[in-house]
Formats: sequence, C-alpha cells, structure tokens
Amino acid sequence: MAALKEIAREYAAEIRDGIGWVIVYRTGRSWNALTVISISIGQGEVTATPLQIANLAATVANRGHYYVPHIVRSIRGGQIDSLYTHPHHTTINPRWYNYAVAGMRKAVLSGTCHAANIPGIEVCGKTGTAQNRGHDHSAFMGFAPMTSPRIAVVAYIENGGFGAVYGVPIGALIMEQYLNGSLSPSSEKKAQVIQNRHIKYGDYIR
Repeated sequence: MAALKEIAREYAAEIRDGIGWVIVYRTGRSWNALTVISISIGQGEVTATPLQIANLAATVANRGHYYVPHIVRSIRGGQIDSLYTHPHHTTINPRWYNYAVAGMRKAVLSGTCHAANIPGIEVCGKTGTAQNRGHDHSAFMGFAPMTSPRIAVVAYIENGGFGAVYGVPIGALIMEQYLNGSLSPSSEKKAQVIQNRHIKYGDYIR
C-alpha cells in the first residue's frame, strides 16, 4: 500500500490508506466485502488518469522504476531538470514485478488481450472495462517488448464497451507503428475497420 501511494502521489491519483477509509466510511456508508473487491480491481474510490495508468504500465515494464512524464526531450543551451531524467524507484522488490509481467504476457498470448499479438514482438497487456451509467468505456494498458521495453501505452475509448473491443486493437496499432515504423498490410486493414466503426454514445438502461 505504501508503494502504491508513493506512485499515486507523484501523479495525484487517489489511493487512501486505512485512516483515509475510516474517515470516508464512518459517515454512514457501508464497508463490506463488495467494497474490498471493487477497490482491488481499481474501481470504487480508486481514481487515476490515463497518463497515470500509462506510467503504471511503464513502471511494471521497468520492473520497479519510472520517469516523471514530460514532453521536452532537450533544451537548446540548457538542461532538463534532473527530476525528469533520473529514474524513480518504487519500494516494491523488482522480483514481484516479474509475476505481473508474466501475467500480462499471458493475457496477450491466450487472454483478453489476444488481439494485441504483433508478429516478432512480445507484447504485454491488460484490458479494462470502466463501468459507466451509459455505455462502458473500453481501456487497455500495455508495453513492449517484454524484455528491454521501449514503449508503454494506454488507450481509453469513451463508451467503447469491453476493453478488448477498442482498447486492445488501438493500443496494439500504436505499439506496432512506434516499434516497426509502419503498420503491416493486415494492421492497416484493422486500422481502417476501426476508423469506420461507429460508437453509440449516450445512456441506456442496463
């Protein structure tokens, strides 16, 4: 929990500690097993932006270290603050990240991220379906290659449904374009299909 809060503070995500939960739930709200389950899968009171999730993917890919996100690579006649150029290490033992990496790789090989398979590239990923009052939001986070990673990506598609529907294929296309410099003919066709899809926005009754 301390390590997760450390990462969360860096990017203003909200992950409360035990005292924080007491304050929230002593106002009459019921703390029960469903609350624990909801929080454990990243729902409920856990809040995070797409950038925070992308850097979480980068942290897993790096087995425990991350860089503060920035958009400037160099400054002519100057230097970038070391805050952005030096790795920041979590307090989690790097060996535990290997389990997460293995799981994310398996999700691509035979799980919900199967559409993220790219020939010649070991992609690791995790789908997400953000529940919504209307259509759910489609989400995906991933990185590649599995060893010596070069890119971490996140894709959120508003009202896109399950993560595997839009998030995974879009995230895979981004990684393929970045790593290979272009899309294969089959991926070009996939991109065209996605581009021509129509997402139905608005609320509906579950």
